[in-house]
Amino acid sequence: MTTPAKVVIITGAASGIGRHWAETLAARPEEYRLALVDVNGPGLAELFEPSGGLCLYTFDVRWVDQWRDMVDDVLRRFGRVDYLFNIAGGGTPGFLLDVPMELVDSTIDVNLKGPIYGMKVVGPVMVRQGSGHIVNVASLAGISPTPGNELYSAAKFGLRSISLSTAVRLRPMGVFVTVVCPDLVDTPTLDRHLQSRPEDVALIHSGPGALTVEDVAEAFWRALRGRALEITIPRRRGWLARINNLFPRLMFLFYEPLMRKGLKRLEQLKRERGVTAD
Repeated sequence: MTTPAKVVIITGAASGIGRHWAETLAARPEEYRLALVDVNGPGLAELFEPSGGLCLYTFDVRWVDQWRDMVDDVLRRFGRVDYLFNIAGGGTPGFLLDVPMELVDSTIDVNLKGPIYGMKVVGPVMVRQGSGHIVNVASLAGISPTPGNELYSAAKFGLRSISLSTAVRLRPMGVFVTVVCPDLVDTPTLDRHLQSRPEDVALIHSGPGALTVEDVAEAFWRALRGRALEITIPRRRGWLARINNLFPRLMFLFYEPLMRKGLKRLEQLKRERGVTAD
């Protein structure tokens, strides 16, 4: 007996992690029906060809009415939603007191309110089905506070928190929630870091090196197989983030050494990528 194809919604599908994951699942049309979402409609259309099993939606995750319209259309086309991948996100690094006031709204709206809207709209559909799986992409910055990137860190803390707490209530209803918390990933966001003030992004680059989108995709496969509550990548950095969260005074001890390490890595990255100072 043939297993019915799973219906998957992916936000942020026009670039970075979302693009790679969408391309990965699109290569398995017999297994997945895809609803690909991005605010960059032309970019999405350049990458993917709509078909009977693949639909494209141009909308901003910050608007709940657009979420409702998209999910209603997915249900008309495919009848159900098996997976929601809340991947859309990002932000502009900067010390809280220096960033423009409008960045407060945009960072919180895209990285926290958008995924919450998705959970609010898709969650009841999955509860009615008695099955489903929501995968939210947070960050290690959502476990360990990240000076220099405070707004993004705050939004991802919130996303991680609501993912974990909602998972407890939804699991008895047959619906699973996994929050994936990666370290820095080599996406277009990393290239933007190289144009930012070094002191704002040095801490982000203090680790052993950027993850690849393939690393995050492997975490997604792990989520689908094991329905884990939380996945951190890499695991060692995940444990370090948890320790820092338990003992926040450690930040005063390690902040300066990590900043120096991050500044060195930034300079190395700029040389490797041919980025010159203004």
